Amino acid sequence: MKRLQIVAGNWKMNKTFDEGRELATAIINGLGSSENLVIICPPFIHLNHLATVSKGISNFYIGAQNCHFEKSGAYTGEVSVPMLKSCGVGFVITGHSERRTLFGETDEVVKKKVDAILEEGLRPIFCCGEPLEVREAGKHFNYVEDQIKAALFHLDKEAFGRVVIAYEPIWAIGTGKTASPDQAQEMHARIRKLISGKYDIETAERTTILYGGSCKPSNAKELFSQADIDGGLIGGASLKAEDFLSIIKSLP
Repeated sequence: MKRLQIVAGNWKMNKTFDEGRELATAIINGLGSSENLVIICPPFIHLNHLATVSKGISNFYIGAQNCHFEKSGAYTGEVSVPMLKSCGVGFVITGHSERRTLFGETDEVVKKKVDAILEEGLRPIFCCGEPLEVREAGKHFNYVEDQIKAALFHLDKEAFGRVVIAYEPIWAIGTGKTASPDQAQEMHARIRKLISGKYDIETAERTTILYGGSCKPSNAKELFSQADIDGGLIGGASLKAEDFLSIIKSLP
């Protein structure tokens, strides 16, 4: 069974409107044809424009970096999933370590966001990963497994099948450090085994698990060649069209 391979670019809080339009145009023009999925996750200001100009491009989607779990209400500064859907968004990142550490999002909050995303027919890109001190203490497997259990394992098999998982070791995000291919593969295989135990082997084998954490053109091919790594959630390297396209082309 060939799993869906994905490269998703998380622009984080970067690019003005004109800069984003220029970057997205360069990426779209350089894509070519591919069976693999490409997702761009820009700041909110870009969503509707980029969804409009990319409409009809096969295997290319726009994703959001965040959402609120309520549909509407007095939540100044927040954006709901129905709003994102109305802009043409197909995916939403949730559980990113920066949301957890900088904005205090708990597993319970992430769980509510996962539910809200699925309820509107969109697909969550669920992030999990351990900080350096947990890795050094040898507790990284339990840490990541607990994150997955808390936010995802209430879902039935059909709903879970719409989730994309992204393993991002926090110690490798934006630091220039990267988990070795063996370290990354080891965690991805552990995640797949966990899913198999909760649901079944078929569900586990269908689940796309991305690697995020200083993935760049120089190491993408080796990372993506691992048996349980199905692509990447790309940060800094997604801000340069040439680098991002090179990573996309590294997919098997």
